[in-house]
This record gives sequence, C-alpha cells and structure tokens, in this order.
Amino acid sequence: MATPQVGMKKRQVIANSNRTMFVWIALASAIVGVCLVVGYFMVQQIMFRGRVAARAEETATILRKNNESAKLLIENVRVLGTDSALNSIKARPDDRALQVVLDALPADLNTLALGSSLQQKLIGETAGVKIESLTLEGASTEATTGEATEGLGTIPFMLTASSADANALKDMLLRLERSIRTVDIDTMSLEKTDNKYTLTMTAHAYYQLGKTVQLKDKVEKP
Repeated sequence: MATPQVGMKKRQVIANSNRTMFVWIALASAIVGVCLVVGYFMVQQIMFRGRVAARAEETATILRKNNESAKLLIENVRVLGTDSALNSIKARPDDRALQVVLDALPADLNTLALGSSLQQKLIGETAGVKIESLTLEGASTEATTGEATEGLGTIPFMLTASSADANALKDMLLRLERSIRTVDIDTMSLEKTDNKYTLTMTAHAYYQLGKTVQLKDKVEKP
C-alpha cells in the first residue's frame, strides 16, 4: 500500500504536468493566433498590391489610347486648318479656318455675341428691315444641367422685325438660313397693316460646352 507521501508526490507531478501542458497549449494558441493575424495582413497587402498593379496597368492603357487619339486629332486639326471651304467663309481675313467652327458652334453661352450678330449682321444688314424688338433669353434649363454638357445647349430668342416690303423680310429669313451659325425657328407669324409688314418669331441658336481634359489622382486604399 502506497504511503501518503508517495500519493502526494504523484498528485504534485500530475498537477505540474497539467500546468506545463496548459502553458504549452496557451503558447501554441498564441503562436497560431499571431500567425493567423500576420497571414491575414499579408493577404490584404497582396490583394492591395494587386489592385494597385491593376490600376497602374489600366492607367497606362488609357494613356496609350489617349496618345494615339491625340495624334489623330492633331492631324485632323491640321487638315481643317488648310480647308478651302472653311477659309472661304471666315468672318475676318486674319482669322484661322478653325475659327469658323467655333463661330458656327460656340463653346460657351455667348448670349451677347449672338445678339450682336443678329443686330449687326444677320438682320441689321438686311436692306429695308427694321428691328422692332429683340429679346434673348437664358440658356434652356436642360442645357445648364451637368447631364446636358455632352449634348447641345440652346439660346432662345424672340424677334419682331418690320418692313414696307415683304421681300425684304424674306431676304432676312434667307440670311438666317445661310448663316454659318445654325438658327432654328420655332414659331413665326406675319401681320400686314396699311404701310408695313411685321414679322414676329421665336427661335433658338445652339452652343456646345467645351471639354476639359486633365489628369487626376485616385487613391487606392489598402
């Protein structure tokens, strides 16, 4: 029969073994936890570097396409600069041929320029026609929104002109039709009195907002 001291020693050995086993299990668990955390961050870094590499390749592809498009654009602009048809209808002899394109479809809301052109050129130079009233309104609501910048904006105006000769008003309409700047007539009415004809119409001209090309920074967060 074992003595009490031998039993106590056995229990002490078992307790020490249990403590040692607990320490090793805790240490192993801590090591596994650290490895999992380190592995998680390593996977995140690998995925982050992959996204950065993909963005860099996408940017490089876009830049290559833009360079090719720029070469084609420069060549087209050079050809337009020597176009005889454009050179023949320049407003001023010193203007470049491309100025005709900007005159036909301005890149901004130039209401004052349109009013001046109507008063001094398109209508004002028509013999026998008198401008009774000319009202230019703001750009159409659709044209001022961000979604419409890709399309055309319109500048509405109302015109009342009179003449003793109906043919003079016809000549005025022909001048509007032949104008390099497109003018669409929405409504028109003609009234005749004893000594003159009065033409009233609502119409609109067009413009297209210029485009800005610029490089931007995009941050790819890890």
